[in-house]
Amino acid sequence: MFKKILIANRGEIACRIIKTARKMGIATVAVYSEADRDARHVVLADEAVCIGAPPSRESYLRMDRIIAACKETGAEAVHPGYGFLSENEAFARALEEAGIIFIGPKPASIAAMGDKIASKKLAIEAKVSTIPGYNDVITDGEAAVGIARDVGYPVMIKASAGGGGKGLRVAHDDREAREGFEACRAEAKSSFGDDRVFIEKYIEEPRHIEVQVLGDAHGNIVYLWERECSIQRRHQKVIEEAPSPFLDDATRHAMGEQAVALARAVGYQSAGTIEFVVGRDRRFYFLEMNTRLQVEHPVTEMITGLDLVECMIRVAAGEKLPFTQADIRRDGWAIECRINAEDPLRGFLPSVGRVIRYRPPIEEEGSVRVDTGVYEGGEIPMYYDSMIAKLVVHASNRDEAIAKMTEALNVFVIRGIASNIVFQSALLRHPRFVEGRLTTAFIAEEYPDGFRREDVRPEDPRFLAAVAATVNRAYRDRAAGIVGQVPGHELRVREDYMVITAGQEIQARAVPVAGGCDVGIGSETYSIRHDWRFNDILMRGTCNGAPFAVQVERPGLSYMLTHMGTRLDALVLPRRAAELLKLMPVKTPPDSSRFLLSPMPGLLAEIAVQPGQGVKAGERLVVIEAMKMQNVIVAERDVTVAELLAREGESVAVDQPVLRFQ
Repeated sequence: MFKKILIANRGEIACRIIKTARKMGIATVAVYSEADRDARHVVLADEAVCIGAPPSRESYLRMDRIIAACKETGAEAVHPGYGFLSENEAFARALEEAGIIFIGPKPASIAAMGDKIASKKLAIEAKVSTIPGYNDVITDGEAAVGIARDVGYPVMIKASAGGGGKGLRVAHDDREAREGFEACRAEAKSSFGDDRVFIEKYIEEPRHIEVQVLGDAHGNIVYLWERECSIQRRHQKVIEEAPSPFLDDATRHAMGEQAVALARAVGYQSAGTIEFVVGRDRRFYFLEMNTRLQVEHPVTEMITGLDLVECMIRVAAGEKLPFTQADIRRDGWAIECRINAEDPLRGFLPSVGRVIRYRPPIEEEGSVRVDTGVYEGGEIPMYYDSMIAKLVVHASNRDEAIAKMTEALNVFVIRGIASNIVFQSALLRHPRFVEGRLTTAFIAEEYPDGFRREDVRPEDPRFLAAVAATVNRAYRDRAAGIVGQVPGHELRVREDYMVITAGQEIQARAVPVAGGCDVGIGSETYSIRHDWRFNDILMRGTCNGAPFAVQVERPGLSYMLTHMGTRLDALVLPRRAAELLKLMPVKTPPDSSRFLLSPMPGLLAEIAVQPGQGVKAGERLVVIEAMKMQNVIVAERDVTVAELLAREGESVAVDQPVLRFQ
């Protein structure tokens, strides 16, 4: 077994690999960019080596510096995690030539499966079900249109070396086929240095279901059941679960056997994933093979009891798999939510900056798990992906797993940056998700106009109003006890209040009792019992005997309550003060219509206009890069540019003026 390994990655996956290595008694070496000097994986590792500037092309993608770090520290092997160099054949080969073990498949397997055209041909030879399409390189847009007509619309246009949703378009007609081909080719060239594109049939009501495989150097290959990954936004997975609520056992075993057949055809050694698209008739078709550890591997670990990182390390060290196919269990249900630094209420724009508060749910062995690379006080840099953490739960069945995940999201506290927790919570409680009626178009179909605050209305606003009245009463009682108040002018605490929220007024009577407060709203009484303290962000307690947890904050004079994915901003006032508030003038926001404000923090990668230039609605104005994504900002109406207020290559903050219009 290795004595020391280097982890050629960052963030939560680097921390997760360190955890297993430590359990196995293996020393770890972290590599980091200058932006990650204080990152969690650097702190956790036994040693750490700086390998360059913040952009990944100058650090985490520098093979020479990673190999030099191995030689400097005496690391015998490298675990690449996922992303970056994890599926790079040249990296695996360079390590091999340097006498360093790559904890992953052999270079030939990476090459065979990394090329989507070659992998599809191999799948056909291995008698794996494949999607009808054109598997050779397409030369130009007109050829793409002809092929799309032959295959039959709708078609999917994909970059051969693509992944992560990049270099992928769906076309429903000739125009979309032509434009999609050009866009995919350009995106593939930029992202992967390979502009080859192919076309295949688009499957109706598709589900994305993948099979985890594991092979060793002794010819043993097994499958570890499947994962349902259909809940996606812009081809990026959002929620994953194992097993799939859609498959029957016959289909499940057939998919597993085909996955093993394909892995065997390329002599696969290590953990890998065969991705399938499954139609509404349960027919399944090979999509691609990911020759690395997947982001969503924890749900497989939860239902099988296996540690996939440990398996990868042992296989790389030459050990045989210690189990056969018949030994692999499938126990209960697991769900994973990807907690990302993005704002769902602003079109999922990336969010970067300092994490002011970070309180994940309490982990429970085999039940609740949090894989993360951040900590309270740390920073989310703009150079890498947006993942904050992976929240994983396990229960005996799907309904229990959904309930457990909903509660875990409810108590997950992240402040200082935006997160997608509110969106995840809404998805989990969506009737269609609960029923298991999933497709890869789920989010686009259910939220066609984007995700809005109206999509997460509280089930009982009066309950949250009662909590606000309870918290307010605690603050008022504390204020009344302050010494040195002027005699005759002491603060008098009332019991009747008006809770003002979202334009609604709710009359509440808050009466303190032992351990809490009884709040009367209309004809109902909410008996709130709690042990909350003023510095706590999380209030736990019972309401009429039922347990609850609410995140409580007091920004200024109002209260901000977060519960089950919904947020309530409440102002609690005496009735007379509420009446007077109605007479106050409303401050109108400043007119920003003559400015283009940056919708997010990031790098101003391109300014596509000049002062004096007329721009039509829909035309490109600027491009802002953040978290490996290019965000093109277009004109909302016909305008003339008056002034540039920022320069290309400059970092911009959210709402920073970038352009001024005439």
